[in-house]
Amino acid sequence: MKTMLILGASRGLGLGLAAEYLARGWNVIGTIREGSPGGLPSLADDRLRIETLDITDAGQLAALRTRLAGVVVDLLFVNAAITNGNVPAAEVPTEEFVDVMVTNVLSPMRAVEALAELVPPTGTIAVMSSRQGSITMNTNAGYEVYRASKSALNQLMKSYAVRHASDPRTLLLVNPGHVQTELGGPGAVRTVEEAVPPIVDTIEKRSGEPGLQFVDYENQVVPW
Repeated sequence: MKTMLILGASRGLGLGLAAEYLARGWNVIGTIREGSPGGLPSLADDRLRIETLDITDAGQLAALRTRLAGVVVDLLFVNAAITNGNVPAAEVPTEEFVDVMVTNVLSPMRAVEALAELVPPTGTIAVMSSRQGSITMNTNAGYEVYRASKSALNQLMKSYAVRHASDPRTLLLVNPGHVQTELGGPGAVRTVEEAVPPIVDTIEKRSGEPGLQFVDYENQVVPW
């Protein structure tokens, strides 16, 4: 039985992914922030292990790594992002800019570095990205700091992949498309229930391919 570890599983796509992998027979370790369990406990499955983690807290990340010592994680999925709204970058307060970058860029990379040793050579490390991180596909502007954070995340994952060029594991940046989540808004074209199965199918299809790919939920390569 395979095991997936998903960071950020209290709601939205993270919760949907946890539920889908449980439905497909996997063991799931899902993280929530203290005091914010969301819907994860309601899944109530004996194959579900819930851990507490604030991904922006390096100490909590190190503690999670210690608690998971000896666990083999076939899929590590880092799902963490916030947005500051649709504001031109020059108008964003410094603290707000830093908050977005720490949450969306630095913290996911720290998580990958801290937890990668749990993933075997046949495993997959996936990080939730966005088409808004694609410079090529930026044709309508807006949400500038969020876009910049996802572009920076893509760049750092590329640097990680280059630094680990001989690593046989699959590395994925996943664009989930426009989904009805807190980030995507109620006007998004697909619900979480509609969006999640194709994402999981794409991850399964890419499994076993070494190196880094930036792909969408339909398994199409997204231009950088």
